[in-house]
Amino acid sequence: QVQLVESGGGSVQAGGSLRLSCAASGRTSPSYAMGWFRQAPGKEREFVSFIRWNGGNTGYAASVKGRFTISRDNAKNTVYLQMNSLLPEDTAVYYCAALNRGNVYSARDYDYWGQGTQVTVSS
Repeated sequence: QVQLVESGGGSVQAGGSLRLSCAASGRTSPSYAMGWFRQAPGKEREFVSFIRWNGGNTGYAASVKGRFTISRDNAKNTVYLQMNSLLPEDTAVYYCAALNRGNVYSARDYDYWGQGTQVTVSS
């Protein structure tokens, strides 16, 4: 089992920044990919970004590319999502997830999920 705990959400005005953290514990593996997803009210959960523990390959949704940066601290087993130039449409619950094998862009392939952290961006 892998436990994931997100933190760092909050309320900001448009143009502001937040940094989300995801602390992983339990039976983590260097082969895992870590993803960030988000879900706004009435909408499906959507991919935001991923990073691989091993090698650090990253990917971003087109809607956040250039504004969000994902990173990892292997020593702390923590993944970060730095979110800059936030827009009202970024408002959602953000989830951290761990993937053993599968499509890093597909929420259904992820094996473990955190509880989520709310991000609210006001105009």
